[in-house]
Amino acid sequence: MPEVIVIRHVCFEDLGSFADVFDKRGLRFTYLDAGIDDLARLDAITPALLVILGGPIGANDEADYPFLRDELALLEQRLVADLPTLGICLGAQLIARALGSVVYPGSAKEIGWQPLELTAAGRTSPLRHLDGGLTSMLHWHGDTFDLSPGATLLASTLRCRHQAFTWGRATLALQCHPEVRAAQFERWLIGHTAELTAARLSVPDLRRDSATHGTTLEAQGRRCLADWLVGIGL
Repeated sequence: MPEVIVIRHVCFEDLGSFADVFDKRGLRFTYLDAGIDDLARLDAITPALLVILGGPIGANDEADYPFLRDELALLEQRLVADLPTLGICLGAQLIARALGSVVYPGSAKEIGWQPLELTAAGRTSPLRHLDGGLTSMLHWHGDTFDLSPGATLLASTLRCRHQAFTWGRATLALQCHPEVRAAQFERWLIGHTAELTAARLSVPDLRRDSATHGTTLEAQGRRCLADWLVGIGL
């Protein structure tokens, strides 16, 4: 059975609805918790798919969080071998770094629900299921990155041009959060309370918007992931 290795940084930012797709396709997934599990011991080549999830730390914070060096090393090996790799939020930023791009603070934090605007390439890719005409999208990041050499931009928002890109045969980087599960969104509001307070964002508004858009995003996110997995042979 093909194995999916999932690197998680905080427990509530998990695979969400994407887990349903892996289960349906018979893909066994195993979580490794960054900072707890020894990522340096992981064979970068063996997993059928490597997934790196989001989290509140920055992609440049390896001085404080040395395990980021291990994640970058894993990604560099996967990318050289052109093996299936998926990055979400922090994971996307680490993919950009592993490809030689710079990750830096955006003009402002992008937290909340806003539709994606797809590029022409995005509209012919699995991200067509995430088009702004079909679903809104959850965003939760403060950093952004330059588009990596050889990468194809798939989606943007007004505040963040580089929302999603593909590279090589089977690498997909998503700055946004199509994996979020509506019924678990309260965990995000609790876990990120300090960030929300500092940014002066309304928790009730975020909760309301999640109730409005979350179920639709779950369905569209699952379709997107399923199509992508078919396209890379999984």
